[in-house]
Amino acid sequence: MKKITFLLFNVLVSFNFLFSQQVSEEIKTPTPNYRLASKYSPTNLAKLVHSTTVRPNWLEKGNRFWYQYKTTNGSNYYIVDADKKTKTKLFDNAKMAKWLTEITKDPYDAQHLPRFDFEFVKNETAIRFRVTSNEEVEVKEKEESETTTDSTSTKKETKKSPKKEKKVYYFEYTLGGNGLAVINNDKKEKEDWKKWANVSPDSTVVLFSKNHNLYWMDKENFLKAVKDPKDSTIVENQWTKDGVEYFGYSSYGNENNVEKEKNKNDRKYIRGHWSHDSKKFVYEKTDSRHIKDLWVINTATNERPTLETYKYHMAGEQEFYKSYIEIFDIPSKEIKTVKLDTTVQQSIGIYSYDYKKSNNSEHKPRLLLSKKNKIYYSTISRDRKNLDIEVADLNTGETKTLIKESFNTYIENSGKKIVLINNESEIIFWSERDGWGHFYLYDSNGNLKRQVTSGEFHIDTYEGFDESTRNIYFTANGVNKDEDPYFSHLYKINLNGTDLKCLNPGDFNTEIDLFDSNKYFVSNYSKVNTVPKTELRNENGSLVLKLEEADLSQLMASGYKFPEPFKMKADDGITDIYGVMYKPFDFDENKKYPIIEYVYPGPQTEAVAKSFSINMNYTDRMAQVGFIVVTLGNRGGHPARSKWYHTYGYGNLRDYGLADKKYVAEQLADKYSFIDINKVGIFGHSGGGFMSTAAMLVYPDFFKVAVSSAGNHDNTIYNSWWSETHHGIDEEKDEKGNVIYKYAIDKNQSLAENLKGKLMLVTGDIDNNVHPGSTIRMADALIKANKRFDFMLMPGQRHGFGSMNEYFFWLKADYFSKYLLGVENTNVDITEINRDIPQKN
Repeated sequence: MKKITFLLFNVLVSFNFLFSQQVSEEIKTPTPNYRLASKYSPTNLAKLVHSTTVRPNWLEKGNRFWYQYKTTNGSNYYIVDADKKTKTKLFDNAKMAKWLTEITKDPYDAQHLPRFDFEFVKNETAIRFRVTSNEEVEVKEKEESETTTDSTSTKKETKKSPKKEKKVYYFEYTLGGNGLAVINNDKKEKEDWKKWANVSPDSTVVLFSKNHNLYWMDKENFLKAVKDPKDSTIVENQWTKDGVEYFGYSSYGNENNVEKEKNKNDRKYIRGHWSHDSKKFVYEKTDSRHIKDLWVINTATNERPTLETYKYHMAGEQEFYKSYIEIFDIPSKEIKTVKLDTTVQQSIGIYSYDYKKSNNSEHKPRLLLSKKNKIYYSTISRDRKNLDIEVADLNTGETKTLIKESFNTYIENSGKKIVLINNESEIIFWSERDGWGHFYLYDSNGNLKRQVTSGEFHIDTYEGFDESTRNIYFTANGVNKDEDPYFSHLYKINLNGTDLKCLNPGDFNTEIDLFDSNKYFVSNYSKVNTVPKTELRNENGSLVLKLEEADLSQLMASGYKFPEPFKMKADDGITDIYGVMYKPFDFDENKKYPIIEYVYPGPQTEAVAKSFSINMNYTDRMAQVGFIVVTLGNRGGHPARSKWYHTYGYGNLRDYGLADKKYVAEQLADKYSFIDINKVGIFGHSGGGFMSTAAMLVYPDFFKVAVSSAGNHDNTIYNSWWSETHHGIDEEKDEKGNVIYKYAIDKNQSLAENLKGKLMLVTGDIDNNVHPGSTIRMADALIKANKRFDFMLMPGQRHGFGSMNEYFFWLKADYFSKYLLGVENTNVDITEINRDIPQKN
């Protein structure tokens, strides 16, 4: 008996131990907190956080700018005089509210002013702006009669009821004054002409396209067209007759079959470059007739479904766009062609002139880079391994190669590659030829004078040049080795390569706006876990004024907590990988949280925030459901590091970043006991959709759940620029000497049989960037492999999902909650969306 009792006791102890373990495990698992996630929707965040950066509007007189900044107390408008080191309010809010109330009869107070769009006038001593009141007035137009038929078929004329519209006030305020003057009550005229008219810099000639050909009209007729586009007395002059569809003189937009038929005879915009003297117009004419068509069908329309047809060059296709540069002489109406080699497959880019930031004119047509009858342009080979900088004579079309650049992988060609300085006698050229992005100085004939910058850091953007000091201003990453290499700062260096200096140092990321004079710049700075601040500094880096500190008081009062940056090793055990961890704001260290990676592979960027941001839908907000969400880089990602890092994935575009994503998650779990490494999720959009599905198939025993949206799973039907550039394409010659292009890339669907976890595929049905066919092919492969998975089509949505983004957020939340937290939301209504929407009967 004692033996049986002892055995029963042991069984009970064991059972209690197992039960307590089970209870303990259940306690450690977080419960999905939808209410907390809904608090941080984009709509709700707009109530908690307002301005976080200063966007200066530079003025022409002096080193001055104005800006708006909004806090929980409302908006204020300031004007800053950098020379005088002053920051003053553009006007007194209380007085402005009083004047607006007295004149418009609508109530205003200092905290609730309308949003202003200012125009500085009278030598920048006054501002003008419009305000729309609630008073309704008759529309100023001729009354028209309407003919109606009664039941006895007797016709009679009845007058329409007068149309009503909100009354508009056009005000002028003299800075420092004591009142508002009403200029008139005219509303701002519609500028529909901007959709079709390319007006010359001197405003004497207007170019446009019609029926695929180039037309022109003079100023007199243009003004008629502005007043009444259908005025029968308008004189249009046809310049070309050789234009046809897809090889003409028009900027082709996205038109469905209904719109295309309706608009076929309309005037359309022609995109090109003007010479500074308005005597020449340069047009890049592209022949895409031989490029195959692609289609999307929009079934979510009010009428019958519409078909959208567009030219789309896919990776590996033998055909390629053929480009020509044509020069139109405005006075003589002659046409010349730049002498290009059109037998080779290449892309062409014409360099543009940058207007001064203080130029607040509404009329800023696109100009050629040079003021001296020259066209500077680049050609880059089909395989993206060869780049030439060319210059053509604007009068003759004769062309000359100035700089030749080649690489065994692709040449990074984003941003501005050349700058003309010293009366166009010198050229600043950006290159990664030594493994890092640096500046090189050439003379106007293409002779290298010197490398200006050097070292293991990356120059990101050219910002300005001072002719008197020969200092070049630029932003760069990785100069200070004690900082996150992605942090950007403003630097200057002399063109002789001396006196490199950081102008806004600090252990944070910065976003700068340098004024035309190069004497001052606005510096917005923060990290993901600091409050954003803004300063005004001078060309030596000295602090001039502290401008703003973001008001995060209500955000913090809501329970918000900053995320945590981290640094781990890549799968090689050497390369540093930088990331950010987002925790639930009700985080409990005694619980065990699933970890979810939000991914975007680049290689043109990485989805890792470096500055404070309220764009939380992919990170902070998803964490509130009950997860640890992380973003991290990977070898082959962001170009802000070395050329080696950036091109690591060349030739292996599907799998190159996955090992790093896996290894970093494992390191985080080793470091933090609250991470459950047995519950790993992953999601991403576009390239991130491609990557998240690939992760599920390459490491099926590690990644357990994925939501992959708008993914280019099959890069053979994605655009040639992205995949041919970053993955590579081979050029070979056949027996006849013809160049043949060979392209091979691993597709996600080839690994469909590897799927073990839970996968949801999502696409918009009219996505004309990453075609929905890519997601459908992935679904087809999974079906043929006899796999269970989930699929969602977003009706009437393009690549970004538009108005369905909020719905898509909760779709992801439901999916991760079900398969990582074990809680399925079965409610038909998404109450988290409906809760904030007024319901109607």
